[in-house]
Amino acid sequence: MQSAVDLARSGQAAGRSRRQPMSWIALAAIIVSLLSLLPLAFIIWIAVQTGWDSVSALVFRPRVGELLINTVLLVALTVPIAIVLSMALAWLTERSDLPGARLWAWLSVAPLAIPAFVHSYAWITLVPGLYGLWAGVLVSVLAYFPFLYLPIAASLRRLDPALEDAAAALGLGPWRVFARVVLPQLRLAICGGALLVGLHLLAEYGLYVFIRFDTFTTAIVDQFQSTFNGPAANMLAGVLVTCCFVLLALEVLVRGEERYARVGSGAARHWQRSRLGRATLPCLALPAIITLLAIGVPFVTIGRWLVAGGSDVWRFDEIGLALGQTLFLALAGALLATIAAMPMAWISIRAPGPLQRLLEGCNYIVGSLPGVVIALALVTITVRIAMPLYQTLFTILVAYALMFLPRALISLRASIAQAPIELERAAASLGRPPLKALWSTTIRLSAPGAAAGMALVALGIMNELTATQMLAPNGTRTLAMAFWSYSGEIDYASAAPYAFIMVAMSLPLTWLLYVQSKRMAGR
Repeated sequence: MQSAVDLARSGQAAGRSRRQPMSWIALAAIIVSLLSLLPLAFIIWIAVQTGWDSVSALVFRPRVGELLINTVLLVALTVPIAIVLSMALAWLTERSDLPGARLWAWLSVAPLAIPAFVHSYAWITLVPGLYGLWAGVLVSVLAYFPFLYLPIAASLRRLDPALEDAAAALGLGPWRVFARVVLPQLRLAICGGALLVGLHLLAEYGLYVFIRFDTFTTAIVDQFQSTFNGPAANMLAGVLVTCCFVLLALEVLVRGEERYARVGSGAARHWQRSRLGRATLPCLALPAIITLLAIGVPFVTIGRWLVAGGSDVWRFDEIGLALGQTLFLALAGALLATIAAMPMAWISIRAPGPLQRLLEGCNYIVGSLPGVVIALALVTITVRIAMPLYQTLFTILVAYALMFLPRALISLRASIAQAPIELERAAASLGRPPLKALWSTTIRLSAPGAAAGMALVALGIMNELTATQMLAPNGTRTLAMAFWSYSGEIDYASAAPYAFIMVAMSLPLTWLLYVQSKRMAGR
């Protein structure tokens, strides 16, 4: 009888232990989600404070119309080209007997290691007259198509070949099989990658400044620098946020609600690679040309400027200071973003429900906002409400955490899903306090996913420019800021070492991303 009483008490204690961490973790997730909505709330508040007459005068004017046309044309041209290019490369590297397919697959991902503004710097120094819309489309496609190639290639690896065999057996030709069987199964990958590319196009600043192509982001930064957070910059930010939400709505509409999963594991065999035959050389030319344009041009340009500058451009005292500050901000921001994402990741796996979906949506909304909007919101809040926090380390780290929270959240959520909840309950039943039980089981088991998320966040912070320029404390000089300073002075030789170091630091993280995508497909 005594043992039954003890067992009942231990069960009650375990139940209280499970409820207690749930309440504290849910409270932390709510606080983080509310903080993530600050930039959106700031835009609405500024619009209300400004008044409808002033808002309409600032928004409905020819300049905003020009920026809107530029933005729509940029997205409407870049995204379809990137989709077609990524699908062609993914099919060649994953489904055909293309010589060196694994090498070309890695080279199709490698452009992610080169910041977009470094792509633009390379092209504008190689072709000085490269300006305008089509220049923006060219450089944007080369810089961002890997965001589409990765999910499309991963989806192609996971498709069941039996479906295509059945369609072919019914008399459909190769093109009709692809259009009616393969393409519908790639819709999620295409929509997700296209959304990511579109949001990057809206947020990018440095790339379009180099080629003198005005977008909302470049106009906001210029307006901020000239009037220091005047109403015009805030209203432009409001229009930019609206464009982001339009993209999100379009992605949901195009994605639809079709079912993409099947019951059972499908065929165990792999598909047979298509034989290219006489088309081998023309097909081989596509990845070779893209590699030359997306990787060769930046590396050749950087190398040329390094040779032209000689040893004088390697100012090791300045470079060492910029490298140290970049690494510190990247590591500190990645750690803060990972800690902030932990409560949300935990309840998304352990306590799914309406509240969880609402809170998770708040975190993804802020991830879709451009860095300039988040920085502008934090500038206004600190100047008007908390002046001592303006241009401090705390403010810029908060900005990084808000901007890159979804990257940490996705990685953490996948790792926590693989940690059995029974271990937490066992630790709690043995008398450990809730936080210690959580730390000794789930958090430790999810450490690899947390490390991967931190790496992705750090990669984004190392290449971040606009938010760092607007929020960094006086005296801060990261690699991106130093590169931008020298290139703005048309001193391309002095900017080259910083571009080289940024690329060299990003390559291992890009390789990790490529390997992870292969593992997800069981390869």
